[in-house]
Amino acid sequence: MCTGTCAKCTGALLLPLGLCAIIANILLFFPNGEVLDTEQITGYVWFFHGIIGGGILVFLPALVMKSAGGEGCCANRCGMMVTMVMSVLGAGGALFSMVISALGLRDGPLCETSNGNFEYPFLNQTQTESYLFNQTMWSECLWPENVVLWNITLFSILLALGTAEALLCLFQVINSLFGCLCGTCMRKRQTGVA
Repeated sequence: MCTGTCAKCTGALLLPLGLCAIIANILLFFPNGEVLDTEQITGYVWFFHGIIGGGILVFLPALVMKSAGGEGCCANRCGMMVTMVMSVLGAGGALFSMVISALGLRDGPLCETSNGNFEYPFLNQTQTESYLFNQTMWSECLWPENVVLWNITLFSILLALGTAEALLCLFQVINSLFGCLCGTCMRKRQTGVA
């Protein structure tokens, strides 16, 4: 088993996931594709959980993983140690993205209701009466149109991306541990006759 090759593959998988997380977070700033005032945008978007947590903090270990497995001193055990530390950082960023996405799904979007004010109409609902499972409640949000579906879709995507990133980073922590202990690859000894 080559832990260096495994690290490179994991890094290659994390890069597009991080890019998708950044795009999903940016789209949350434009509900239904409309430009709104800053006070009319759902509060959880301002945590930049897809940009920072699922994006930048996952890109860093992904780039380190892509460079792992090269030939160096001690079969690159030091590089695998750095990869392990960076993977923990990436897992933390992905978990941050997951938590904020889950909270965004739980509380629902900020929208204009029938009283003409921007508010969170689904805040403090129990799980049994959640708007997530009752589509008829979505009509409480009058403007922007389809903001409930927009938020559910994008927060769900960010939750799924964060979960995948966290699992890949945690897998890489274990892979890096083996790489630190055993080296990145089992090198074949070359014997030659002079």
